[in-house]
Amino acid sequence: MKHRSSYWQILPYVRPQWKTIAQATACTLVLTATWPVLAWLAKQMSELVAAGRVSAVAELAGFAALVWASQKLAQYGQDTLMAKAALSIALQLRQRTYAHIQQLSLSYFETAQTGDLAYRLTEDVDRIGEVINKVFHQFVPNVLRLVIMLIYMVILNWQLTLATLIVAPLMAFLIAWFGEQLRKLSYKSQSRVSDLSALLIEMFSGIRLVQAFAAEEYSIDRFNHAAKRNWQAKYGTERLRAIQYPVVGFLEALSMLSLLLVGGYQISQGNLTGSGFISYIVAVVILFEPIATVTNNYNEFKQGEASVDRIFELIRLKPSIVEQPNALPLPAVNGKVEFDRVSFAYQAGRPVLQELSLRVLPGEMVALVGSSGAGKTTLVNLIPRFYDPQAGEIWVDGVNIRDVSLKSLRRQIGIVPQETTLFTGTIAQNIAFGQPKFELDVVKEAAKIANAHQFISQFPDGYNTWVGERGVNLSGGQRQRLAIARAVLLDPRILILDEATSALDSESEALVQEALERIMESRTVFIIAHRLATVRRVDRILVLEKGRVVESGTHQELLAEGGRYAGFYAQQFS
Repeated sequence: MKHRSSYWQILPYVRPQWKTIAQATACTLVLTATWPVLAWLAKQMSELVAAGRVSAVAELAGFAALVWASQKLAQYGQDTLMAKAALSIALQLRQRTYAHIQQLSLSYFETAQTGDLAYRLTEDVDRIGEVINKVFHQFVPNVLRLVIMLIYMVILNWQLTLATLIVAPLMAFLIAWFGEQLRKLSYKSQSRVSDLSALLIEMFSGIRLVQAFAAEEYSIDRFNHAAKRNWQAKYGTERLRAIQYPVVGFLEALSMLSLLLVGGYQISQGNLTGSGFISYIVAVVILFEPIATVTNNYNEFKQGEASVDRIFELIRLKPSIVEQPNALPLPAVNGKVEFDRVSFAYQAGRPVLQELSLRVLPGEMVALVGSSGAGKTTLVNLIPRFYDPQAGEIWVDGVNIRDVSLKSLRRQIGIVPQETTLFTGTIAQNIAFGQPKFELDVVKEAAKIANAHQFISQFPDGYNTWVGERGVNLSGGQRQRLAIARAVLLDPRILILDEATSALDSESEALVQEALERIMESRTVFIIAHRLATVRRVDRILVLEKGRVVESGTHQELLAEGGRYAGFYAQQFS
C-alpha cells in the first residue's frame, strides 16, 4: 500500500507565512534564472578565448561578475526569508502542540513518558522546521534549477540530453525506494531516542532511590540496553544511506560515460563543436549538484515525515474530560458539594466508587478515612473534574459541574497535596503560580497566613530567592508551607488537603498544621486522612471501604460505635 505523505498536515501552519514565502520564492526565481545565463556565458567566453579576443572576454567577464553578484544577492534574500518562514512555522507548531497537551486529561499523563513528550516538542519540531526550511531553501530552488537546465540542454543538443538522462528513471525509482525505507527506520530511531530520553529523566529524578538501594549497576544496565537499541536503529539508518550514495553515484557515472561517448561521436561527425560541447559539459556539471542536493533533501524529507507523524499523533489525541459546548462560568460559590449515586472505575469491571451519595455543607470540614484503595483520593479528584464518573452526578452549590467551564470550577478549588510540586523560578512566582501579574504585598500576606513569611525573609533575596528544580534547596516543611500559601492566594471556597503533614518532622508539622487551621476557616474542606490524630476536630469523618461510605460521624461518635474507624484508631495508637 502506498504511503501517503504526512506533510499535508502542516499546510494550516504554512498559510500564515505566505507573504514571506512569496518574497523568498521571487528571490529563488531570480537565483534560478542566472544558471543558464552562466552556462551561455561559458560558451561565449570559450569561443572568444579561442579567437584571442581579450577585450571582448574582459567585457563578458564584467557582465558575468554582475550576474554572479545578482545571484548571490538573490540567494541571501532567499535564505533569510525562508529561514524566517520555517522558524515561524516551527514556532507555531510547537506552541500549538504544547497548548493541546495542556488540554489533555490527567489520565493521559499518568501513562505518558515525560522524556518522550519533551523530545517531540524539541527535537521533532526542530526537525520539521529544518525540513520546511530545506523545502524552500534547497529543494524548490534546485528542482527549478534542474528544470531550467534540462530545457537549456534539450535546446542545445537533444541527443546528448537523452544520453545523459538514460538512467534517470532507474535513479528516480531507487531514490524513492531508499527514501521510504529511511522514513520507516527514522520513525523507529526517533522512538528509541524518546525512550532513552524518558529513561534518563526517570533515573535522574530518582537518583536518590537508585543510590539508596545500591542499584547503580541495575540503572547502568537499563541505560546501556536502551542506548544499544538507539545505536542499532541509528546504525541501520546510516548503513542504508551509505548504500544509497554509491548506487546513485554509479548511475551518475554511467550517465557521464554515455554523454562522453555520444558527444565524442557527434564531434567526430561534425555535428557538434568543441565550444558547444564545453557549454553542454558546464550545464551537466551545474545539473549534477542539484541532483545530489535533491536526493539528500528527499532522504531528509522522508526522515522528517517520522517527526511529523509523531507530532500529529499528539495533536490528534482527544481529552477525556471536555467542556460542554455551552459551558457557562461558575459564579462565586458558598461551597456546598453533593455526590448523587456516583460510580467510578479506572478500569472496566474494577469499580473504585460504587453509587456513592454524599452531601457536604458550606464551611463543613470532612475527613476521608479508609485503607489504601478505598477511593479517598478518587473521590476528591472528581470534584475538580480530573476524572468524570461513569455514573451519577456531582453538584457544587446546586450546579452540575459538567455544565460549567473547567477553569471557573478549578479556580474555586484549592489543593494542598502530600508532596508539593515547585517550579523553577522565584519563591514569589511559585506562590502566585498561574498568575503572570501579581502584587508582592498580596503574596506576602498569603505567606504570612501559611507561616512561610519568616523563613522566606531569612533568605538574602527574600521573595526573589530562586527555587531550584523541584524545590530541592528547600526543606519539606518549607515546600509544604509554600503550597499552602499558593492555595491561600487562590482564596478557594473548597479546599482539598491530602494529609499535608504526614511526611514532616514534629516542628514543621506544628507550623504547617497551624497554617492549615487558618486557611480552613469558613471554607468547605476535604481532608484525606492517613494519620487519625489530625482529624479529631473535623465536623464529620467518612470511612470508605470498597468505594462506599460505611461509617459517618464525629471522632467521638465513631469511637463509641466501635466499628471500622475505632479499629483503625486502635491500630494506630495501640
